[in-house]
Amino acid sequence: MSRTDERLDATFTALADPTRRAIVAHLARGDATVNELAAPFAMTLPGISKHLKVLERCGLISRTRRAQFRPCHLEGDALETAMNWIETNCRLWSERFDRLDEHLRDLRQDGPSPREQARPDSGAPEDAQDGGRPG
Repeated sequence: MSRTDERLDATFTALADPTRRAIVAHLARGDATVNELAAPFAMTLPGISKHLKVLERCGLISRTRRAQFRPCHLEGDALETAMNWIETNCRLWSERFDRLDEHLRDLRQDGPSPREQARPDSGAPEDAQDGGRPG
């Protein structure tokens, strides 16, 4: 597994949690301290810190030191990597579905396939085993 794949796995795992997604959304508006990030949650500071460590390990956030404060900062590169992966796969699947739609339209416009035309009519009586020749 490549380093990029490992980073994507860690990013998507981190973003799978609603608390961490809310923290990322908060940080998208600007840097914030742990106390500011903890305010909307009914969670202890150690609980929030655990979430921040997960986000920090996967590179989604970083922490700096300003005097006695340690504000958290959203790191756009990790999000950009995830977005690029999503966009690439979205384009790929969109193109595949477009080709499938086109193929299905072509099938409907062409009428019955040669295989369907070659099938014996189920309502007709069976011919004799000699190929239908009069006997």
